[in-house]
Amino acid sequence: MDISVARPIIQSALREDIGRGDFTSQAIVPSSLTGKACIIAEEEGILAGIEVAKEVFRLTSGEKVEFISELKDKDSLKEGLPIFILQTDILAILKGERVALNFLGRLSGIATLTKEYVDLASPFRVKILDTRKTTPNLRILEKYAVRVGGGLSHRFGLDSGILIKDNHIRICGSLKKAVKRVRQTIPPLWKIEVEVNDLSQAKEAVEVGVEAIMLDNMRLEEIKKAVNLIRQQEKEIIIEASGGINLENVAEVAKSEVDLISVVSLTKAARNLNMRLEIMKE
Repeated sequence: MDISVARPIIQSALREDIGRGDFTSQAIVPSSLTGKACIIAEEEGILAGIEVAKEVFRLTSGEKVEFISELKDKDSLKEGLPIFILQTDILAILKGERVALNFLGRLSGIATLTKEYVDLASPFRVKILDTRKTTPNLRILEKYAVRVGGGLSHRFGLDSGILIKDNHIRICGSLKKAVKRVRQTIPPLWKIEVEVNDLSQAKEAVEVGVEAIMLDNMRLEEIKKAVNLIRQQEKEIIIEASGGINLENVAEVAKSEVDLISVVSLTKAARNLNMRLEIMKE
């Protein structure tokens, strides 16, 4: 994680939370008071975003902060495990507390859920991908958390690759016409992926020579038939399954011999891991 890329996001989050000031803490805590605090995991999971959380406190303290930590992203968390200790002005700690915990809990939750999917699909050598269904303005952080959990990024944005979807096909009138228009505009070495919803579209996608096919919202039996149809005609095409995939069926989908499985839930439905910050007594 390049923290300089994440810094504007963190600054925006702090402005949102602090507003005109932490009036409660300013009324109670002497401005000269320094001390230590510890962030503690309240449940098991995979750690993601520790440097993001630390950057929160660097910003609230004006870089006048020290950290003690043996953990790094990808490490396992257990209930009651200290994630890191920080020492700085108490006011700086309280200003950053909620934002740091929000980032840390959110990103660790995504990494934890991603690892569950990866563990179920990896015995079949199938890779788990995220999607563009992310929280606005948090995509770079959420996709980072997916990678921490062992997943891969599909497209970061619309400029990251070619994916012809149902609306593109509807606008052009046919899958064949959509592929032809794209090929006229993209560099010759770019790959084209087409989203298909049934076997007839899958067959047409093979016939027009696309490099990747996404089997979208197909039932398991349809996925198996589509994979067999595609492999019989063109073994080198990358096959991706997407839509309606969850922890209960991801292993069965992986068994169908697709290459990739994209999972909306990684970033859309991940539950935040519970964590807390405690001011430590001297």
